[in-house]
Amino acid sequence: MPRIARPPLRLYLLLYPFTAAAVAINLFMLGLMGQAMGWPALSPVAALWLCLPLGLPVTWWVTLWVKGLIDEAEGRK
Repeated sequence: MPRIARPPLRLYLLLYPFTAAAVAINLFMLGLMGQAMGWPALSPVAALWLCLPLGLPVTWWVTLWVKGLIDEAEGRK
């Protein structure tokens, strides 16, 4: 059974606000593009609320990526 990588908690907590904000911006822009197809607009507040849970897995992936970059820079990989 493959071992699931676990990112460092401090790095995860440090990156969460930035990745959640990126998710919110992307959701809002997706809502604006959806208007061109006749869908209702996604308000900025709704995008912020949706980014809170959606930012968790994104932060997980970003933290693993940054941790890999740190390991590579320090010569551990």
